[in-house]
Amino acid sequence: TPPSTLSTPESTTTPLPPETRTTTTGPTSTTTIGSPTPTSTTSSTSSPTPTYTTTRSTPGNSLACAVVCSLPVIALKLHEHLKLCLSNQCILIPLVLLLPSYYVHSASLSTIPVSTMTSGTTQTESFTTTSGTTSSSFTTINATTTSTTFKTPPPGSTTTSGPTATSTAVTTTGSESWWLCNCTKVICIEDNIVQVIPVICNPPPKPTCANGLSPVPVIDEDGCCWHWECDCYCTGWGDPHYMTFDGLYYSYQGNCTYVLVEEINKKVDNFGVYIDNYHCDARDVVSCPRTLIVRHETQEVRLRTAQPNTLQVEVTVNNQLVALPYKKFGVSVYESGINRVVEIPELKMNVTYNGLSFSIRMPYSLFGNNTQGQCGTCNNNTADDCMLPNGNIAANCETMADHWQVVDPSKPQCSPGLVPTGSPSTTPTQPCKESSICELLLGSVFKPCHAFVQPEKYYAACVFDSCVLPNLDLECSSLQIYAATCADQGACIDWRKHTNGVCSHECPPGKEYRACGPIKEMTCKSRGQNDTSTKQVEGCFCPNGTMLYDSGVDVCVKTCGCVGVDMIPREFGERFTVDCQDCICLEGEHGIVCEPHECEQKKVTCDGEGFYEVQEVNPKDPCCPLFTCKCNTSFCTAKAPKCSLGFEVHSYIPSGQCCPVYQCVPKGVCVHENAEFLPNSSVFVDKCQNCVCTNDVNISTQLNIISCERVPCNTYCQPGYELKPVKGECCGKCVQTKCIIRTADNSELILSPGDFKNDPHNNCTIYSCVDVHNQLIASTSEITCPAFNEESCKPGTISFLPNGCCKTCAPLDSRTPCSVRQRKDFIVYNGCRSVDRVELTECEGTCGTFSLYSAEANSMDHSCSCCRETRTTEKHVVLRCPGGHSMPHKYIYVESCSCQDTACGRPQPNELQNNEENDKASALNRIKRAISLTSK
Repeated sequence: TPPSTLSTPESTTTPLPPETRTTTTGPTSTTTIGSPTPTSTTSSTSSPTPTYTTTRSTPGNSLACAVVCSLPVIALKLHEHLKLCLSNQCILIPLVLLLPSYYVHSASLSTIPVSTMTSGTTQTESFTTTSGTTSSSFTTINATTTSTTFKTPPPGSTTTSGPTATSTAVTTTGSESWWLCNCTKVICIEDNIVQVIPVICNPPPKPTCANGLSPVPVIDEDGCCWHWECDCYCTGWGDPHYMTFDGLYYSYQGNCTYVLVEEINKKVDNFGVYIDNYHCDARDVVSCPRTLIVRHETQEVRLRTAQPNTLQVEVTVNNQLVALPYKKFGVSVYESGINRVVEIPELKMNVTYNGLSFSIRMPYSLFGNNTQGQCGTCNNNTADDCMLPNGNIAANCETMADHWQVVDPSKPQCSPGLVPTGSPSTTPTQPCKESSICELLLGSVFKPCHAFVQPEKYYAACVFDSCVLPNLDLECSSLQIYAATCADQGACIDWRKHTNGVCSHECPPGKEYRACGPIKEMTCKSRGQNDTSTKQVEGCFCPNGTMLYDSGVDVCVKTCGCVGVDMIPREFGERFTVDCQDCICLEGEHGIVCEPHECEQKKVTCDGEGFYEVQEVNPKDPCCPLFTCKCNTSFCTAKAPKCSLGFEVHSYIPSGQCCPVYQCVPKGVCVHENAEFLPNSSVFVDKCQNCVCTNDVNISTQLNIISCERVPCNTYCQPGYELKPVKGECCGKCVQTKCIIRTADNSELILSPGDFKNDPHNNCTIYSCVDVHNQLIASTSEITCPAFNEESCKPGTISFLPNGCCKTCAPLDSRTPCSVRQRKDFIVYNGCRSVDRVELTECEGTCGTFSLYSAEANSMDHSCSCCRETRTTEKHVVLRCPGGHSMPHKYIYVESCSCQDTACGRPQPNELQNNEENDKASALNRIKRAISLTSK
């Protein structure tokens, strides 16, 4: 047998996307068996991405498949063997074992130096095919012996590395083919001959995306080559401003609920993204996002701003509040920096929201030319972004946005389908100087991002917000969404520290702010996994030297031990007590293992009224309560008595007992009219007494004694005044009850009302006191006597009139003067008559009467007098009545008579019977007449 020759083919690297391409170079040995000196060459090999694989249960050799996948294009006969030598040890591999299906971990095998043996006569044919961006080059080798010769393929043939694929066991001849490994195809040429064909990828040209963002590489369906696509990326922020999928910028201030994204041709059940806007200014002019709604099949996820214009967002799924991270039915919701992210892996899309801005990223391969709503149509063409629900194109997107209302029961004022009358103008009426924060977008702070994302539209939105709503700091949202878009394009900007605190972001205790943090923060569970994402996001992260314990346990730990319900990090092996469970932190699946905490119970017996057993916290061991006896007086049967005024209940608890003993004891106060008074305080008894509560105690009542003194009063009144009581007053009041008259000799004369009196020295002067309407009036009257001529009088008849001033007499030619005349007659009374005649007396005679003119009074002055009795006595007589019985009777006997003044006038019908009263009335009338005539 001629010498066998082993030749290692040259390997080149398959082009990968810029983000994932890695190339390693290592020595590959080439050895010819039977040759005196081995030779070595160096070639570039690719390092594939490691993948976890499983194999079928059928016997086989995964090493054989891995070796074939690392070789250039070859054609093999099925009954031949492949000899593999590793570290000077060789094995023979039956080629028929390569046909069954395997999932192979090829990362560690495809770069192993391989030595193979070839011998025999070789006939070589070359074929080259090209389809699209994929080309296949292979060499067919036929062998007539049991050995096979491998020939290095022409330059340009390559091997590829990457995710492993599945090879299908096909043994038929003809045009049957199958994938042996990823990007390595096997074709059956003829009986017992197969061809191994690697796929070669040519890098496609990089397109320009209408939204200004960088295109993303997308793996082809065969999993070997890739192409560029412009992702569907829509954002919204501020009050609010929109950037459509294709990069068209507009602002819209509606306050209803709208469609952001829906499919034109429904491929996904119940899929859509919606936004709930509300007026966020007092003038109801501009709007802000309040809730972002994501629907997918049976779930509706709501990202709602907890407080207006803040980064506080709460998440509900089907109207139920959920904790993050949440994953169910193909929907995943988690925190990423300051954002809440809704991810649907099946659709390769995600929606982010942080209360001030949102973004929607969707793959073009699944949603290209099939989106509608306020985010526009994703087709890399802004011409049709303002499409209406009926398919027509609106003149501008502000008009288009109105037509994408949806029914929202919480907003009855919104009616989908109605064409709005017109949006309010939000252009400032006067020129406005934009906030200095907006200038950061155009300055050096964001300059590293200008090459990736143009800032002009974000600057315009910032100026708009600072002018229309200068007091809400909404311009921060423009910087925030621009920074987020920059970070998505690979340019992370730490911008908040340049805003002088206006756009600062506060982190909770134990976290620190980073402008460039990982999209998914490393946790204890994920630290062993390789995160291939290079994108960054701002937010609050664990400090350096610590890491997040778990995505659902927001605790930063230095060592990855355990975290229980108390949210306190524990190290492996650490024992602790929580919720009265004795626990230990163990390394393994279960982590914390707990068992009930054991206590040493000491029972107590509580005897006696009012005592009961109670559990108290043990300061040494809070999980083991202390049992003690406590007193509760509400359990006592004895009730406190009701004490009378001036007394209060005193209680005391005898030693060793719970229930108190009650008694009423004096308070040391005075009691008067159901009121208590403290010692030395005034006590009102009545206004005529000054009373004070003393410290002296009445032994019988045990109450303090009230001492009173009458209020001092003035009891002296001047002559003519009397002390009269005053209602409601303690002391009486001196009230004038008599007239005080000063006489001619300067002496005082006191007269009661109705009294009159002659001057002691002149009977012609009369003083009188009259009560007129409760007013005492004192008067002095002078009596004017008529002319008197004693010569015309009978001797012995001259006398004074009753007034004691004027004289009168019996004229010479007058009749008998007034005197007593006696006669005898029977007295008859009520039909009864005296037995004998009785001596009766009467007054008879003439008296002076005149009527003269008074010049002072300018009227006639009348003076009348009559003969009247001046002294009488009462005598008794027995009368006999017709019935035969007798009765005593009294009658008046006149002792003397005289002329007495009387009122001049006609006799009154009701003349008084009593002579004494008639005299007084006559005198009073005479005085009043004299007062009216001669009042001084």
